[in-house]
Amino acid sequence: MSPDFEFGGSIAWRPKSDDIERSRLGTFMRRHGLADYPALLARSTRELDWFWNAVIADLDIQFYEPYERVIDASAGLPWTRWCVGGRMNIVHNCLDKWIGTPTEHQAALHWEGEEGVSRTMSYGELWREVNRAANGLRALGVAPGDRVALFMPMSPELVVAFFATLKIGAIVLPLFSGYGADAVATRLRDAEARVLVVADGFWRRGQPVASASESTTLMASIPPGHTHRISPPKWLGWSLVSIGSVLILYSLALKRPGG
Repeated sequence: MSPDFEFGGSIAWRPKSDDIERSRLGTFMRRHGLADYPALLARSTRELDWFWNAVIADLDIQFYEPYERVIDASAGLPWTRWCVGGRMNIVHNCLDKWIGTPTEHQAALHWEGEEGVSRTMSYGELWREVNRAANGLRALGVAPGDRVALFMPMSPELVVAFFATLKIGAIVLPLFSGYGADAVATRLRDAEARVLVVADGFWRRGQPVASASESTTLMASIPPGHTHRISPPKWLGWSLVSIGSVLILYSLALKRPGG
């Protein structure tokens, strides 16, 4: 094997034999009697049903209603359907199923901010925050199929808002945190978003970015009479403003940069 990548640069680390032996991939291959990685590649491309069923079982991906077929490419590869007939919620598999197990107390995420702040959340802590946010969204009338726009930096609050949206069956509309008010407004309108979740501010490349100010600019562009405040549940911990049919939630867990 070449010591360099095809696109240049040296390989910084190579797994030793004992690393491979302990890996999830190595365990998976032994379980299915595969001698080496080329054997896995060959069978995984030759027997698609076997491979994806085996992966779902190995990852313990749980369904509320079992699927009838793991893959259906009868309409053509570009229109392939997966886990046909099955019902599940990804939040259950990422968080819910670990509650009451030793994994509940293990780290689910570790975040380091540009300003030097770091935070770690266990599966249990993240689960509780996600449930709180999901209940808050429900209390505000957000229903399955509604679009929830996330205008936030990479932070634990973004993860909470993301999972909370999925947990109630709503659809996530991701918005790059560097967008200006016009770009945000266009995407909210095109997606017919019900809720916009923003942080008050964050750091980027050593400079504070007050993302909430873009939402203020957005609010200023709305005709008079279309903007009003709503009282969200106090336990939600967020402030809330309504612009017409769009609710703007401010995540107060993030401190304004420099504040």
